Amino acid sequence: MIKAIIFDWGNTVMRDFPEKSGPMAYWDHVEYIPDVEACLKTLSEKYVMCIASNAGFSDAKLMTEALKRVGAEKYFHHFFTSKDLGAEKPDKRFFDSITKKINISSEHCIMIGDSYQKDICGAKAVGMKTILFNEKNINADFPDADKVIVSMRELINAIEGI
Repeated sequence: MIKAIIFDWGNTVMRDFPEKSGPMAYWDHVEYIPDVEACLKTLSEKYVMCIASNAGFSDAKLMTEALKRVGAEKYFHHFFTSKDLGAEKPDKRFFDSITKKINISSEHCIMIGDSYQKDICGAKAVGMKTILFNEKNINADFPDADKVIVSMRELINAIEGI
């Protein structure tokens, strides 16, 4: 039974603009990924919700400030960055640290992210279920992804299918 959902941050919950520098909390423009807010609202009523990122410029405090700019922080119970965890995705220690901190075993977690190598392979290596957000609809084989979605409109059904 799934108890926790772990979202990647950039290009999974909020749009990452590579031309912008520094912490997202200070960018002149931020935005949600289309259709993700409705999913977050629904899921936060049923699951322990986490957001976890390599977020080079941001720690959990700055990530939370960026999430507040679109009103997303209220949907998450836990905020993790590689700076805070001392490991980066896809390192197993990144994912193991999260499960220890939330006290939920990996087999009861789903990781959702847009990077197959960083988000999906790393999470699968510790026993999590995985959903790849393939927004660009790249035609490739993703054997470690339990589900692949191209729109956040598909997310709730994908989770229910796991």
